[in-house]
Amino acid sequence: MTEITVTAATGPKDRSRNGGLVTEDLDVRYGRSVALFGVTLEALGGSVTAVLGANGAGKSTFGRSVSGLVPARSGKVYFDGQDITGWPAHRTRQAGLAYIPEGHGIFPGLSVIDNMRIAVRHLRSKRERRAAIDEAFSLFPALGPRQSQRAGSMSGGEQQMLAMGRVLSAGPRLIIADEMSLGLAPLMVNAVFDGLEKARKAGITIVLIEQFVHRALAFADDCAILCRGQVSWSGPAAAAGPEILDRYLGDEGRPPAGD
Repeated sequence: MTEITVTAATGPKDRSRNGGLVTEDLDVRYGRSVALFGVTLEALGGSVTAVLGANGAGKSTFGRSVSGLVPARSGKVYFDGQDITGWPAHRTRQAGLAYIPEGHGIFPGLSVIDNMRIAVRHLRSKRERRAAIDEAFSLFPALGPRQSQRAGSMSGGEQQMLAMGRVLSAGPRLIIADEMSLGLAPLMVNAVFDGLEKARKAGITIVLIEQFVHRALAFADDCAILCRGQVSWSGPAAAAGPEILDRYLGDEGRPPAGD
């Protein structure tokens, strides 16, 4: 699946159909510092692609650039059969590409229900908006009793559930989940992956940027490993064995003690 070379058989626009994503030679710089260099990566529609790498490898920059939050210096981005290179974040979101950032991506001062209302405000009718909110609460039942609670007063895991509920209520074709389990207790990490599994079953493409390497590989179909802003390795997630992880991730690619 995830080939890092571009074949002559089909172009990137074709390969990005059905909610898929293709980047070609993506370069991102912060001033004179190079954050990404020549990143070519592919995630087929409906698949889960893990993007791994040590701290500072460029994983979050990749997610933010693809979603329009950070401008690329050069390169191309194709999503769902469209060239979205240079699109601002609000336009990529409207096209169905949703980015869930580290730190939850919610409005902490608002109630749970008001967070959801903002997420579905683009829907035309009151009935559609209510149905989308009800669907989110059915996917994450823990949120239902907390509708009037201020979002920022909930636990980190509950905030991540709300972030996913907000995103899924908007009907995305692709989710970029950026370090969603960062700092969460193991039980809450399970809840995050349960939410991602629901998204997968709904046919949503997922690009998973994740600190828990082995958890991500067990969940993903394919994998790309970034090193110093470049793709160092890519292939099926099942092929990312100990030698590959040790070579490119070092200690960060080793299983936690007790596994």
